[in-house]
Amino acid sequence: PKMKEDNCLHAALICLGMLCYSHALGTEKLSHSRPSLHGHHEKGKEGQVLHRSKRGWVWNQFFVIEEYTGPDPVLVGRLHSDIDSGDGNIKYILSGEGAGIIFVIDDKSGNIHATKTLDREERAQYTLTAQAVDRNTNRPLEPPSEFIVKVQDINDNPPEFLHENYHANVPERSNVGTSVIQVTASDADDPTYGNSAKLVYSILEGQPYFSVEAQTGIIRTALPNMDREAKEEYHVVIQAKDMGGHMGGLSGTTKVTITLTDVNDNPPKFPQSVYQMSVSEAAVPGEEVGRVKAKDPDIGENGLVAYSIIDGDGMDMFEITTDYETQEGVVKLKKTLDYETKKSYSLKVEAANVHIDPKFISNGPFKDTVTVKIAVEDADEPPVFLKPSYIFEVQENAASGTVVGKVHAKDPDAANSAIRYSIDRHTDLERYFVINAEDGNIKTIKALDREEIAWHNISVFAVEVHKQHQEAKVPVAIKVVDVNDNAPKFAAAYEAFVCENARSNQQFVTISADDKDDSANGPRFIFSLPPEIIHNPNFTLRDNRDNTASVLVRREGFSRQKQDLYLLPIVISDGGLPPLSSTNTLTVRVCGCDGGGSLLSCSAEAFALNAGLSTGALIAILACIVILLVIVVLFVTLKRQKKEPLIVFEEEDVRENIITYDDEGGGEEDTEAFDIATLQNPDGINGFIPRKDIKPEYQYMPRPGLRPAPNSVDVDDFINTRIQEADNDPTAPPYDSIQIYGYEGRGSVAGSLSSLESATTDSDLDYDYLQNWGPRFKKLADLYGSKDTFDDDS
Repeated sequence: PKMKEDNCLHAALICLGMLCYSHALGTEKLSHSRPSLHGHHEKGKEGQVLHRSKRGWVWNQFFVIEEYTGPDPVLVGRLHSDIDSGDGNIKYILSGEGAGIIFVIDDKSGNIHATKTLDREERAQYTLTAQAVDRNTNRPLEPPSEFIVKVQDINDNPPEFLHENYHANVPERSNVGTSVIQVTASDADDPTYGNSAKLVYSILEGQPYFSVEAQTGIIRTALPNMDREAKEEYHVVIQAKDMGGHMGGLSGTTKVTITLTDVNDNPPKFPQSVYQMSVSEAAVPGEEVGRVKAKDPDIGENGLVAYSIIDGDGMDMFEITTDYETQEGVVKLKKTLDYETKKSYSLKVEAANVHIDPKFISNGPFKDTVTVKIAVEDADEPPVFLKPSYIFEVQENAASGTVVGKVHAKDPDAANSAIRYSIDRHTDLERYFVINAEDGNIKTIKALDREEIAWHNISVFAVEVHKQHQEAKVPVAIKVVDVNDNAPKFAAAYEAFVCENARSNQQFVTISADDKDDSANGPRFIFSLPPEIIHNPNFTLRDNRDNTASVLVRREGFSRQKQDLYLLPIVISDGGLPPLSSTNTLTVRVCGCDGGGSLLSCSAEAFALNAGLSTGALIAILACIVILLVIVVLFVTLKRQKKEPLIVFEEEDVRENIITYDDEGGGEEDTEAFDIATLQNPDGINGFIPRKDIKPEYQYMPRPGLRPAPNSVDVDDFINTRIQEADNDPTAPPYDSIQIYGYEGRGSVAGSLSSLESATTDSDLDYDYLQNWGPRFKKLADLYGSKDTFDDDS
């Protein structure tokens, strides 16, 4: 019984062990293996439910850790079929992505190993296909089954920022928490697995001025009233760390350069309270006196400063402008200064910002003032006349040495040097005046005539005795005052006519007068007859009291046979003090008139004709002159037309003329270079052939029938015609004419065109062909053939 109990105990222990093993195996399957596919349903692509047939595959593992660096290949998983009895008849085959290269399978046990290090960031999963076949026949024992091997991520990639360096701006004196910039980092690890890609931002450098939000990476200001003028640029280092920022996480950093931008938070300030300047009294308006500058630490438009004068005794004498390039106030002279009048000035200058930020108005006022003291320096000035110009008067005909007036100048300098005066002789060429060099008195040295020059405009110089280069100039106008020194005269040369049948008291002429003196000494004029003829029986005078007078007939009945000319003296007096008068003679001619008083004839006709011609007479005279000119022109034209054909014929006379065509020609074969028609005399067509060697006594009219055809270019006919004309011309001399043509000159490269010397020069030309030209060229053949004959005789 005891032995029986032991056997039972052993059996119980074995069962308990098997149960534990079975439970352990089930636990391992749940934690490391993919669930069995027996009876597993999957939904198809189009929504229908697919039923898988029962398969005897068991997978032990489907994940592999990336970056495995162990000495042995890592076990990925194990394939096993239910029909595998372990006798080695089943062969496991693996195909798909990386099969045989990355993943290898033991064809007996079904274990899959990874032979290479995997990187999830390069490839996150691999799709493989497993199949069990008969080792002997390769017959598939199970259908192919596809499975996925996923690469399990590890934290092997640190965070990386988008940019290595960032640049940002933020206004100075910004409130705490003002956003500056957001930086962003990325992590290549799997964000869905663990905390490998969970990033946390922190600031490593830049505290306590800035802070960063841990989750967003937004950088914000951490201190109030950061002043750009104290520090303008900040360097901040931001860190991004994965694993949620815990220990062991990887990190990356970036640099952020933050610049504080300027705001107008500083007023301008003068570095000193008083500026000292000086300017010469000789300075001209607009000249720069000096510069002031208020310092404003702000920049750009926030640092612009405008200057103005707000007070001081020199506000009217000086002005200030702003030089925006240098931010300086430029003090300039506004009016001319005088050291002797005022030696110094004081100005109160204000400098104010142009643009003021209302946010910082409490920091004001944004302006400052300074005192500018300007000292006037004495300059060596030229003399100054008491008046800018002088006007004097002097009577005409005044005696030489008469004082005209006095000019006066003084030295404005403290030395008060003596002054010397002189007249600019360019303004007094006739030397009418002279000036006393010491006291400035101007006197006449010639008698002045108002009727010749009414005004004299001269210039007077004033120079310092010891400084000749310091001089001043003033214009002096001298008016010549009129005196009654010219008696009135007839305004014109009057000549009156009276009719023989004139009636008593009949007016026949009106006269007027002229006076060279001024109006004060001229009109009004008084006309009268001399006392000795005031009762003459012929004429009487009536003063019209308007500076004119009328002459009237006193009696009736004048006769040209008795007296045709009367001379009437008339006395004219002016209104000057004392008055002047002159006696003028009026010529009166007696003429015959018709009943209406119209002039018919008188002894003054010749005078009238000489004095002036009527319009008709002038037109007739001009017409005659024009006709004479036309006749002369026609005569000259006809004379030229008679002479011009001689010149034309001379140029075209083929007998003794050389015609130059300015054409090089193309040689003997050129048939276009010379037109024989040009040898024809166009005037010869009309029959008239002028001679050049003699002056013909009469014109010879050639006989008809010898005229060549107008368009003939036959040389033979042309020469025959000319021979007949010469033989029948009685004016032709019995000898050849000698004509001289343009001679090239001795030593000319062109040589001579004459054939006279050709007989004495050696020539290889053969002129035997001239014998074949006929009797007309016999003379030429004998002339040029004589050389050969002479040679033969010798």
